[in-house]
Amino acid sequence: MLTDTHIPESTIEQIVKRIFKTRQITRADQQMFMSALLAKDSLSRSDRSHIDRVFEGLRRGLLRVVD
Repeated sequence: MLTDTHIPESTIEQIVKRIFKTRQITRADQQMFMSALLAKDSLSRSDRSHIDRVFEGLRRGLLRVVD
């Protein structure tokens, strides 16, 4: 069951900056991004771009998932 996942754009941007700075993403970050993507209505174009950049980094092996 999904709840309201509206995340302020500045928060998404801060999380993405941290992820690329450390080259690590937590499972909680990953889950939050997936929930935000599934709740398409609440994402701005900028939010979606930031999240897509993270998932592309994961796909290319630039980021490591940590617990």
